[in-house]
Amino acid sequence: MFAFELAKQFRKSRSQQRFISFISMSSTVGIALGCFVLILLLSVMNGFEKELTSRVLSVIPHGELYSVDNRGIDNLEAQRYRLEQDNRIARITPYTKLTGMLQFKGELKAVELTGIIPSENTSQYKERVTDKQWAAFTAEPKGVLVGQGIAEKLQLSVGDPIKVLVPVTTNDLSFKAPKTVSLIVSGFLSIGGELDNLVGLMHLDTASNAAELQSRAQGLQFTFYDAYSANTIMREIGYSYPQAVYMSDWTRTQGHLYNDIQLVRAVVYIALILVIGVACFNIVSSLVMAVREKQAAIAILKTMGATDALIRSIFIFQGAINGVVGITVGVALALLVTPNLSSIVLFVENALGIEVLSGDIYFIDFLPSELQWQDVLITTFVALSLCIMATLYPAQKAAKISPSSSLH
Repeated sequence: MFAFELAKQFRKSRSQQRFISFISMSSTVGIALGCFVLILLLSVMNGFEKELTSRVLSVIPHGELYSVDNRGIDNLEAQRYRLEQDNRIARITPYTKLTGMLQFKGELKAVELTGIIPSENTSQYKERVTDKQWAAFTAEPKGVLVGQGIAEKLQLSVGDPIKVLVPVTTNDLSFKAPKTVSLIVSGFLSIGGELDNLVGLMHLDTASNAAELQSRAQGLQFTFYDAYSANTIMREIGYSYPQAVYMSDWTRTQGHLYNDIQLVRAVVYIALILVIGVACFNIVSSLVMAVREKQAAIAILKTMGATDALIRSIFIFQGAINGVVGITVGVALALLVTPNLSSIVLFVENALGIEVLSGDIYFIDFLPSELQWQDVLITTFVALSLCIMATLYPAQKAAKISPSSSLH
């Protein structure tokens, strides 16, 4: 293509064009850096979202439905069977929750124990403990699995007898001594983050007896095929349920994690698109100076019959070449680094003796990364569009050059 060949000739550096070449190179580097960092950080956000789904949302229920009083769930099996006909629901688990203070050797720790039936739909919990510990928990009616953080704080070992002090509520709000529930540590539950310092599992019947429920379970836990639709589905189930119940979903308890990920994703996208935009302004500067430098050449081309469209095409191609080179380099670096980001960060942590993410605070202790091709395509499209838009003004300015005023 003639316009493209002329654009390549115009880009060739000469001694008097060193400054223009420097501005052009800086725009290319800026675009490459912007594309690289944008894809990298979007992949990190994708990684956090994936780990949130696979770790936290695989253990905590997506939704809960529980009785407003100590009656528990009426007609438990019939209601469970009815709700299981909904093809949006993957699993329904009866549960009873006890909140109290775990006591061991004079030490106290706040704990939230969930009573479950170990033999029913509990694979999400089983994956978080060893097979031996799960077998011990299943065999012992008074067995309990406590969070790893609780075990470390109280220095618990498998087989230790513990007590849970459960507050007793009264209708007249009078003070009563807490109820004591004796349990035996069967193992340790490892989920990640703050949950390890709070949660535990016990047998459903033991929990329901301690809570003095009239039925077998306090409520039902739901796992949906689409975790992000939990809020909508739980509202439908709760409003149509034939008994007075409270309803909740994971967005109320753990939703801040997801919201934080989405907020950071939006901030990163806006900030780095602006970085690419600033780099594109350098394309404008370099092309405007190139137009001034090439006025005589443009005038000669016009006297030879070159049209305004051809002149515009030359400078659009000249600027687009800078953009394409920058985008190609940035995307290539991102494709090379992103799949290995976790290993690179781990190497840096070991070399410098630092910890980027603490497992005591966050739900993971490593920097996750998941490359998604739509992020690469969107970044490439946006960057290329900005580059082309940056060439329009200089290209139009070049097309307006008059041969008579430039050749004298």
